[in-house]
Amino acid sequence: MKTKKITKLVAMMLAILTLSMLLASCSGSGGKDKETDVASSTESPQTQQQTPQSSGTPDTSAAETEPVETEPQTLTYDSLTVDHEMELSYAKNFSVTYYNGGFKLISVADGSKLLVVPEGADVPENVPDDVFVLRQPVTNIMISSNPTASLINAIGALDSVTMTTTDTDAWYIDDIKSAMTAGKLSYIGEYDAPDYERISASGCTLAIYSGMLTDEVKTQLNNLGVHVLLDMTTEEEHPLARVEWVKLYGAMFDLEDKADEVFDAQAKYVDEISKLPASGKTVAMFYITSSGKLYARKAGDYMTKMLELAGGTYILADVGVGETGTVNMEAEAFYDAAKDADYIIYIWSMGGKPETLADMLSRSEILSEMKAVRDGNVWCTTPDYFQISDTLGSMINDMHLMFEASADTDALTYLVRLK
Repeated sequence: MKTKKITKLVAMMLAILTLSMLLASCSGSGGKDKETDVASSTESPQTQQQTPQSSGTPDTSAAETEPVETEPQTLTYDSLTVDHEMELSYAKNFSVTYYNGGFKLISVADGSKLLVVPEGADVPENVPDDVFVLRQPVTNIMISSNPTASLINAIGALDSVTMTTTDTDAWYIDDIKSAMTAGKLSYIGEYDAPDYERISASGCTLAIYSGMLTDEVKTQLNNLGVHVLLDMTTEEEHPLARVEWVKLYGAMFDLEDKADEVFDAQAKYVDEISKLPASGKTVAMFYITSSGKLYARKAGDYMTKMLELAGGTYILADVGVGETGTVNMEAEAFYDAAKDADYIIYIWSMGGKPETLADMLSRSEILSEMKAVRDGNVWCTTPDYFQISDTLGSMINDMHLMFEASADTDALTYLVRLK
């Protein structure tokens, strides 16, 4: 019995000794790893960069350089930074400033300002009260200026216009007339008495008016939350400036390239004519109403400037110097001043729209003695002439072609010979 107890005791002691040796071995191995880490930490930075880190050692660099979250900066009106200004050749009554992020500021000479906000962008905070915020895409606008409608139509943005103060039968621009017939564009009442209830119900927030805008209409529209943009093309000095307003609408609808294309095509006409010698021909421009009143274009009018750009000379150079529009003249006084004009450009109007030479002469017999009548050089503008601003260069070119037209030329694009 004693022998068996001694044997069990020896076996137990051997097991304890073996376990102790195993524990010592594990302890030694751990110490070696620590020594390796210390040795690695004493290597030069260059050596550390060249030695790939063991996949078994956790990377703690990310935790040590964890980025600090910052609050996003609030977009404010003052924080917008200017990228560039729109380049203009002739227009003086508007400007467009481009900002980073696609924002645009349209400024008109009357003091009106529109901040165009790109689609999907947040409206900046602290926009001044005198700056109207116009979000893209621009839709559902009202127009009370026919030439403006022609510019918007020329760049392909007519679908954005839903209301106009010119009724269907009074339009002579085919695209616009078709839009009204199809119900895409609605007559909203006269320019000085639009249907405010319908405007309010439509949700319209932008109306574009010509210089015929009255304070009463503007106030009424503003009270409905409708901002009024004044189209000041009639205040421009150069005829091509009227065309260049297409660039303002190009910026509004994000169609700058198309607007440049429209303007450049018209400016090219004038540029080509300027390289040619003047015709030396004199021209009278007038119309007679159904009641017999005669109105001649003033010497400072844009049409007389168009004539000069075409190489002609306005024969009534002393009438209305520096003024635009027309002046009422007695038939005898007009005849005395214009009887020797080489050409007549008769202005088609609702009150005076002759289809033949006889129709025109029936309004005033004294006109039959004018040189232009005797020579067969009487031309009349087409009905759409004053509704269009996007093709003034082509109209100027027609005046130039008129001087060179043969006797059997009956019509140009915007001028028709009266026979």
